[in-house]
Amino acid sequence: MNEAPPTIRLQRTTCGSGPVLLLLHGVTRCGMDWEPLIPKLTDHWTVIALDQRGHGGSPRSGSYLVTDYVSDALRFVRDETAESVVLFGHSLGAMVAAAVAAELPDRVRGIILEDPPFHTMGNRIAGTAWQALFLGMREAARKRGSMEEVTDALADIRLPANGGGFKRLGDLRDRASLAWSAKCLSQLDPEVLTPVIEGRWLDGYDFPDALSRVRCPTLLLQADPSAGGALTDADAESLKSIISTCQHVRFRGCGHNLHRDHPESVLRAFADFAASLPFSNNTPATDL
Repeated sequence: MNEAPPTIRLQRTTCGSGPVLLLLHGVTRCGMDWEPLIPKLTDHWTVIALDQRGHGGSPRSGSYLVTDYVSDALRFVRDETAESVVLFGHSLGAMVAAAVAAELPDRVRGIILEDPPFHTMGNRIAGTAWQALFLGMREAARKRGSMEEVTDALADIRLPANGGGFKRLGDLRDRASLAWSAKCLSQLDPEVLTPVIEGRWLDGYDFPDALSRVRCPTLLLQADPSAGGALTDADAESLKSIISTCQHVRFRGCGHNLHRDHPESVLRAFADFAASLPFSNNTPATDL
């Protein structure tokens, strides 16, 4: 009989009071990626920002498939929260949130899915700017170096451009954004990115099945694919057709990192959604 894999105890930051809001970051990031939202959220929520495996202060692992992150989050919700939760996930975190809601319908009151990439970072990744980005990030994470050196390495990543040729990441993102990515990479296990680069990240993750079993209210925040968003219009329409409870907000001209680049807009969308959730007392997200 095979032994159960060891439980990974995830690093978390907890603050605020009220119903539990569990924040799940995207690949290469960490719990503090949510800093632009947290000060407003903590007025009405107990906010728990997790570092997922291989990220931030959480332990490293021998496996970094999406299903591994799902298993970690399932254990966390079952064993380390005493009440029902709302899940807010970005990118990888959005895919994890959907799977947790499917598996634990009695413990999840609502989910916010911020630009889940699905097969954009799965079997469609080969030859894309996403693959080039993650190859460059893995190389920078392996080399380490000072924050300035890692930031410079990120700026120099060459991404294939529409219509041919390449663009430097430094021409697409400002220095502050690159510096934050460098700080996150300094805490990252570089092997986190290997299954993403190789197109194996979604092995075992049946997202149409997971979405079909989501019963709680759902808010989908979609970035603009033409501005660097990861969720395609076709995938967004498919998601909405599967989750009958889904509300959809599309951000025109906005890239993948909505909560960092457009925090006030994301907070407003979240506040409207949170007001409709089934709490005993109506609990707004913010005072915006």
